[in-house]
Order: sequence, then structure tokens, then C-alpha cells
Amino acid sequence: MPQHTSNLPVCSHCDGFPNVAITTGQTTPDGQRQTITADCPACHGTGHTTPARAYARAGA
Repeated sequence: MPQHTSNLPVCSHCDGFPNVAITTGQTTPDGQRQTITADCPACHGTGHTTPARAYARAGA
């Protein structure tokens, strides 16, 4: 049976990939690369152009 989901527009700034990991160029004491995370400033890390409140109400 098909699932009916709301059609949320994808953020045009990040194309739906709102969180990224960026390497700092340094390594941790155990040899792994040190990273920081960054969220898309346009959608605030949701990946959609509709605010979270709007589709939280629609799904309730």
C-alpha cells in the first residue's frame, strides 16, 4: 500500500543536504581527522524550505 507523505519543497541552497562535516586539517590524539559540523543557514538544518512548525502541525 502506498505511503502518503506531504510534498515538502527541498531547500534550494543545500539541495536537501543540510548538515555537512568539514575537516579542520588537524588530527585527534588517536589519529583521526578532527571535524566540525555546519548547518545550512537558509533552512537551519532541516533540508526543506517550509519551517518545521508548519509540517509538524500537518503531520499531527
